[in-house]
Amino acid sequence: MKPLTKLLLGLGMPIGIALSFLAPPAKGFQNPDLARMVFFHLPCALVCSAFLLFVAPWMAFKSLRTGERHWDVRAVAAMEIAVVTGILTLLTGMLFAKVQWGAWWNWDPRQTSFLFVMLLTGAYFAIRSAFSDPEKRAGNSAAYAMAALLPGLFLIFVYPRLPIVKTLHPNVVQEGGLDGVYRGTFYLMLLLVGTYCATLYKSRVRLGLLEEAVSNQDAERTDRNRPAATGVVRPVSVPTQD
Repeated sequence: MKPLTKLLLGLGMPIGIALSFLAPPAKGFQNPDLARMVFFHLPCALVCSAFLLFVAPWMAFKSLRTGERHWDVRAVAAMEIAVVTGILTLLTGMLFAKVQWGAWWNWDPRQTSFLFVMLLTGAYFAIRSAFSDPEKRAGNSAAYAMAALLPGLFLIFVYPRLPIVKTLHPNVVQEGGLDGVYRGTFYLMLLLVGTYCATLYKSRVRLGLLEEAVSNQDAERTDRNRPAATGVVRPVSVPTQD
C-alpha cells in the first residue's frame, strides 16, 4: 500500500465516519435521521457497479483474447469485490427499507433488480466451480462475465428508470435533496470506500498471482519427480541388405 493511500485511509476513514454520524438529518426522507445511511449504502452500490460492469468484464475480455491466466486472476478479484460490496448494498438497503417503508423487503423495483444482479454475480462463481480444468474454468467464466454485462446494465441503469416502473427508492442526490455538508460527506465516503476497495482488489490480485506461481512450481516439481514409463519393448525386425 502506498504511503499516500495509507494516509488517506488512516485519516480519512475516522473523519468520514465521524462526519456521517454528526451530519444533520437530510430533507426528502420519510425518516430524516436515517438519511445518514446514504453515506454507506450508495458508495457500496456505486463501487459494486463499477467493478461488476466495467472492471470484471474488461479483465474477462482480456482473458478470452489472450488466454493468459493473470487476466483471469484479475477478473475473479473484481467479481469478489463486487460480491462483497453488493452484499453490503443489500444489507444497508434492507435496513433503510425497514425504517422508511416498514418492512425489510418491499419488492421495490430497485431492490428487486439489484437482487437479480447479485444472483447473476453468484452464477459466475457457480460456473467456475463446475470446471476442474483451469483453462476451461477461466474460459467459461470469462465468457459468462461478458454475457452477463448486458443484463447487468439493464437491471442497474435501465429497468428502475423506465416510466412504467414506480419505485419507493429516493433519488435525493440527483434531485438536490442534500445540503452542502451532507453532499460533501457523501463524496468523501465514496472516495474512501472506492480507495479501500481498490486496495483490496490489488492485494487480492497479488495473492492470486502468487497462488498461480506456487501451483505452477508444484506441477513442474511433480513432472520432474514422475518416473519414466517402463514396459516390455517388442523386438522389431530390421531388413538386412545382401
